[in-house]
Amino acid sequence: MQAKEYKTKQKEQILDVLRAGGGRHWTAAELTEALRRAGTPVGSATVYRFLEALVDSGRARKYTFDGGHSACYQYVEEGQGCEAHFHLKCTACGRLFHVECEQLAALGTHILEHHGFRVDHTKTVLYGLCRACRGKSEADERR
Repeated sequence: MQAKEYKTKQKEQILDVLRAGGGRHWTAAELTEALRRAGTPVGSATVYRFLEALVDSGRARKYTFDGGHSACYQYVEEGQGCEAHFHLKCTACGRLFHVECEQLAALGTHILEHHGFRVDHTKTVLYGLCRACRGKSEADERR
């Protein structure tokens, strides 16, 4: 038997921000700051614990980076899948992109068929610079 989950005003406020984010990836600190700016301060420990509870219940995904020292979370609406695409993480701005691409899908198929290894796309992250940050970097180099 699963323990009853208690609804609190703070949990509802966190869920409201997550739902309004439309699939955005949040760090616990970003979420805490967004709540504070909205006039509904919630302690960072409460935010972190609730995010972990959402992950445990399957209502959020956790993406870890830097050897597990940092993470971001994505709220998952019912029926929303994240199993069939790769993720790109910008090392400059920190954004995480979901990429649905036939060539990357073919890479996953190749890895399975030729190497017998099934890629877990919910944990697959490629690191680099996004278009916006790359443009900023190139503009800085031209100066």
